[in-house]
This record gives sequence, C-alpha cells and structure tokens, in this order.
Amino acid sequence: MTSAAPTTPLVVSRLIAAAPEPLFDAWLDPEALAVWMRPGDTIHTDVSADPTVGGEFRIVMHSLDAPIVHRGTYLTIDRPRRLAFTWRSPVTEDEETLVTVDFEPRASGTEVIVTHERLPHQAAVDAHSDGWTDCLTGLAAYATSTEPAIKTEPKGH
Repeated sequence: MTSAAPTTPLVVSRLIAAAPEPLFDAWLDPEALAVWMRPGDTIHTDVSADPTVGGEFRIVMHSLDAPIVHRGTYLTIDRPRRLAFTWRSPVTEDEETLVTVDFEPRASGTEVIVTHERLPHQAAVDAHSDGWTDCLTGLAAYATSTEPAIKTEPKGH
C-alpha cells in the first residue's frame, strides 16, 4: 500500500469524428485495442480480453525498453455510453485504480472522456495523462482510417 496522499481524478478527452458505437466497441475488441492502444514509444501491443462485466483483460505494451503489463476487470459495460474497469500496472505500483470512459454524442462526432481515479501519486497521474492522450489520438486515427481492416459496423455486446 502506498503512503502517498490520494490524487485528484485525471480527465482526458478528445472529440472524434465517429459514432459512439464503433468507438465503444474498439475498447472491447482485443484486435482493435492492439492496433490503437500504443502510447508513447510502444512498438506493439498484445491484448487478451473477456469483455463482459466481471471479465478480465490483459494488455502488454512492448517498447524498446521492456514490456509493460496492464490488467484489470470490467465493471460497467453500458454500450455505447459508458465503460468502467479497474486498471493495474507497474506505474500504479500494482494498486487497483479505476478508469471510466464516457462516450458523449456531439454534432461532429463523439467526445470520448477518460477519467482515471485512485492513482497513487502525481508521477502516475502525469504518466497516465500522457498515455491516455496518446491512446485517444490512436483511437481517433483507428476510427477515421479508411483501411479495410477497420471495423465500422457496431458489434453486439
């Protein structure tokens, strides 16, 4: 257990020119996550997930330095409005933190809002601020790509 004082919740958002459904689905599809969840100097990402409430996920981000394992459990899956899950990694000192992702329809697309709570210290807040910002940039690129591999049809969850 860390002795640091609790931090205020981190909030990162991005307006993406896509409907909420495919954006939401991209958070639960291991193949999609492996494409767009590559923050910082991540070269590639391996993902396994059981996208059900109570299901677990494991995301391994590979960089030149070393792989970083992230894991958690899905708490809320309210397609296409809200997704909430626990999040543990070396940066959280393997402490359980809470991530909530809200999908707010806007005239020009969807605002994706990531709120990360219970981070153990300011360095973890700073690292995750950069990481979630990079991930939302990756999600926007994934969602607006014209590549054939991009899934645009909503999937049932």
